[in-house]
This record gives sequence, C-alpha cells and structure tokens, in this order.
Amino acid sequence: MAAFSKLPHNCYEIGHTWDPSCVQSAVDVTRGALEVSFKIYAPLYLIAAVLRRRKKDYYFKRLLPEILRSTSFLTANGGLYIVFFCILRKLLGGFYSWSAGFGSALPASYIAILLERKSRRGLLTIYMTNLATETIFRMAVTRGIIKPIKHGEVLLFCITASLYMFFFSVLVEFVEVVYHFCSRFIIGKEEIPTHSALADHSHSRALERTAAIETVNSQPSAERHISRRKTLIAYTRELLESICKKGPRHRCCKHYQDNCISYCVKGFVRMFSIGYLIQCCLKVPSAFRHMFSKPSRLPSLLYNKENFQLGAFLGSFVSIYKGTSCLLRWLRNIDDELHALIAGFLAGMSMFFYKSTSISMYLFSKLVETMYFKGIEAGRFPYFPHADTVIYAISTAICFQAAVMEVQNLRPSYWKFLLRLTKGRFALMNRQLLDVFGTQASRDFKGFVPKLDPRYTTVPSQTVLPPGDDILLG
Repeated sequence: MAAFSKLPHNCYEIGHTWDPSCVQSAVDVTRGALEVSFKIYAPLYLIAAVLRRRKKDYYFKRLLPEILRSTSFLTANGGLYIVFFCILRKLLGGFYSWSAGFGSALPASYIAILLERKSRRGLLTIYMTNLATETIFRMAVTRGIIKPIKHGEVLLFCITASLYMFFFSVLVEFVEVVYHFCSRFIIGKEEIPTHSALADHSHSRALERTAAIETVNSQPSAERHISRRKTLIAYTRELLESICKKGPRHRCCKHYQDNCISYCVKGFVRMFSIGYLIQCCLKVPSAFRHMFSKPSRLPSLLYNKENFQLGAFLGSFVSIYKGTSCLLRWLRNIDDELHALIAGFLAGMSMFFYKSTSISMYLFSKLVETMYFKGIEAGRFPYFPHADTVIYAISTAICFQAAVMEVQNLRPSYWKFLLRLTKGRFALMNRQLLDVFGTQASRDFKGFVPKLDPRYTTVPSQTVLPPGDDILLG
C-alpha cells in the first residue's frame, strides 16, 4: 500500500527545498524561530507582569530570564524539527508517511518542552492536547470513519458547562480550582447552593439584610438629589433600579439586594459589556495599523458583529444560568445541586451566539484534567511522572503530521502560527511528492513546485526544474 511505501528522495527534495544544506537549513529555521519567539514572549511577559503588579525585583531579576527560557523553548521546537527531519531521513534511507511529520516532531517537541518552565508545561499540554484531539477528529471525518454531529461544539459546551457547574456546587475541593473562573467572574458566589436544611437560616439572613437595605435607602441623602448627567450609563442604572423595586425573590435565593428578575438582567448587562469590551480590545492593534491608511475602518472597531456575538454569548450564559436556577427554586421550593446540572446545560446553549470549537474543546480538556488530578488525590487514578511532557510531545507531533501530510485537517490559526514561526518555510515543502501516501498533501498549495538544483537531487522527477524558473508559492 502507498501509505506504507518509502520515498527514496533526500531531505532537500522534500523538506528544506530553499537550501540543499541540512545545516544551513536548520540555521535558517532556528534563526527565524528565535526572532519570532522573542517578539511573541517579550510583550506577553511584560503585559502579564504589569497586570499582576509585579515588584521592581521581578523586572530586574526574573523578567528577562523567563522571556529567554520561553523563547528558547519555542525556538527549539521549530529548529529541532528540521534537525530530526534530516537525521531520520538519513537513518531510514528515505521517507515514510509518518517520518516526515510525526517521527521528526516527536523528539524535537519532547526536548523543547523540557526547556520550558514547569509551571507552564501543564497549560501548554492542555492547549496542544486540545488541538491534537480536534485534528484527529477532522482526520477521522475526512476518512469517513465518523460523521460530524450538527452543532456538536454547542452540545459539547452544554455538557461541559453542566458538569462544571455541578462540581462547582458539590465539591468544595473543586471550587478551589475554578473559583476565580466561576465564582468571581462568571456566575457569582450567590449561586453556591443552599440546601433545604439551611433554607430557613438563609431566609432569616435575607430578611435582615433586606431590612437593613431599606433602612439605608429611607434615609435622606443630599448626594442622591444632586443633578446627574443623563449619560447612557445613568439611564441604564435608573432602569435597573426601577426593576429592582418590583418583582419577587424566593426565600432560598441569596441575591439579597435584588429580586430574581433584576438579578438575571444585571448579570446579562455586566457580562455583555465585558464580552463587548474584550472583543473591542482584541481589534485595537489592527485598528491602529489602518488608522492613517484606511480611517474609514475605525468605526468597525465599535460596531462589529463579532463584538456583539461575544457579548451575547457571555451575557446569555450568565442570565440563563441564573434565571434557570431561580426558576427551579420557585418550582421545587429548595436549593439543590441538581439545579446547577440543569442550569449549566441550558446555559451552554448560549454558544449559538458565538460558536467556537476551540472554547468547547479547551474547557472539556481542562475539566478532564481537573477530574483526573482529583482522582489522583483520592487514590483512584494512577500518577504517571512526566506525563505532561510526554503528552505534549505526542500531541505536537500529531499536529506536525497534519501540517506536513494533510494541512486541510489542521486548525487554520495553528497553521498560520507555524508559517509565522518558520518565516513561511513550512509552505515550501515539496508536498506533490507526498501525495503518493494518499492524504492529498498538496491540495491547498495550488500546484506549488519548488525550484531544485539538479546537482543535489537523487531521484530525477518532474519537480526538478531548470535554473531560472520562478517559485510558485501556494
């Protein structure tokens, strides 16, 4: 079968087609990867340090070493790939369907991740595992092994959100892991369930706080009657305050200052605003680039469909979750962990506003990781030393296999990242020769044929062009 055959061509004919020297090609890739890696990590670590309010000692003693260490990791990942690409070809005497991608990337990725800080290995492993899983799924769909489910990313997100919220409400240990993500930022600490045995106590606390709030509001306040500017924020605040004055609140609900309706409305407004601002901030760099050349594009920074989609996704998730939780308390007259399971699943449908396979896969991977480590702590799952480095290496090798043999099944954003890291050299591989393995390797490269020097080729073929012909880039 073609899939198990061996190509007798050398690494210049298939891999580093821009230079016949293996050493010089490795230097070219490493030099480019070093430059790009530093440009990625330098501002990233600097912004993170500012946001975390690091002290001066960090900037003078730790910032540069951390930047250089992460830079060396990413540089090694790209540079060592081409090194093992050439070494493996010389050991095997040619190329198999697995050696040009998976076989070459596996040792390179393993060595590279060892250069990175241990605190970052887990996050990198989760990301690459997520990406590799998505790549394998696309490969299976292309081969007809499985059929994709319509709106599958939404269903996966519903299941993941349901389990997240359930564990968040049941396990105190699990709360510590996702506390900042769920409690402070997304749903709020009010949604930690109060069991039926504590309902009366909760109700008495609610009455006390409500009475205290009414007492404070009844006191005359000169500042309250000062003329305020009628801005959009002021009108929104007045609207929410008017809603808060009316409407019921169940005795098991712990949002003491608001009734159930205003509780859900405020949650939607808050998260919608956050999502909208996040998406606007992501578009600021591109807006600055077109500020002088195309100033007419600047209004799209504020009035963009994607901005409202992310805001609607986050806002509806919070409002649906809170609304469902309140409704179930009214229907069952109890606060139960089962409510979180149901409310989380229904809230997951908010992804229809902002469909993202990456978000669904990442959260699902993070959930599996958290559950596995909790199982290790409980003594129910075995612990494998250095599992993160091995999983990272395998996952990265799978993605490189797709990048070489079937780039159409690789996430487009990761393919663009590989092109940036290698200064476009990943697209210069002679994929027409790799079509023999049956993966349509050259499908997305528009018939690109590299210009090769006949003096350094071992197998005469139609890909060897006479000197002077132009290189057609795909």
